[in-house]
Parts: sequence; C-alpha cells; structure tokens
Amino acid sequence: MAKTRKSWFGVVRRKFLRSSPRPSETIVVLHTMNTTFSDEPPPPPPPPPSTTTVTEDHVCDTPRSIKEIVAATKIQACFRCHLARRARKALKSLVKLQALVRGAYVRKQSRIALECMHTLARLQVVTRARQLQLLTSN
Repeated sequence: MAKTRKSWFGVVRRKFLRSSPRPSETIVVLHTMNTTFSDEPPPPPPPPPSTTTVTEDHVCDTPRSIKEIVAATKIQACFRCHLARRARKALKSLVKLQALVRGAYVRKQSRIALECMHTLARLQVVTRARQLQLLTSN
C-alpha cells in the first residue's frame, strides 16, 4: 500500500474545514434575486447604513486580529498559488496532448499527399507510354 504524504496545505485545509464559524462572525449577502412573480412593484431598497455607528464586530485594531488577517492573507496567497500551479500543469499536459495529436494528423496528411503524388507519377508514366506506343505503331 502506498504511504500518503501529509503536506502543510492539507493540514491547514483540514483545520479550516473542521472549524465552525464563531458566533461573532457574520455572513454578508452581497446580492439576492427576487424570485417572486407578481404584478406588484418591488419594495423600495432599504436605506444605506449610517457610517457613524460602528459596532465592535467590525473593529480590527487589536494585535491578535491584525495577525489573524495577515495569516489569512498568506494562506489565501498560498492557496491561490497552489491553484495556479495546478492549472498550469493541466494546461501544460493539454498542450503536449494537442501537439501529439496535431503531429499525428500532419503525418497522416503528408502520407496521403505522398501517395497521391506517387499515383499521379505512375499515371503520367502510363499515359506517356501509351502515347509513345501509338506514335511508333503508325
């Protein structure tokens, strides 16, 4: 049986998948679609929140929260780098496959063209021989 190698990325991913969101964290919905079909006009949008009231959930001035933000940014950068490397590898293998297929197609085309040229050359030889035979028989 093959031994699986544990990478730091897998450990971090498992930690994030297992952890549940804290009650203080909120999920922001950026866009919602109105799926009701009626003749009534849609309700007016809610007024924008005032910028003067700031709750404690949005304040990030403690050293621990800044460290967490920096750590999250580094993890995101590493994950995006991992995704980019994986996409590049897939693209590279796709390019190799395309080159292989195109090479086979070009070889097939050249073989067919060569066979056609040989056939034309044989036809010319046969035609020239018949012309010479007709000239010598008269």
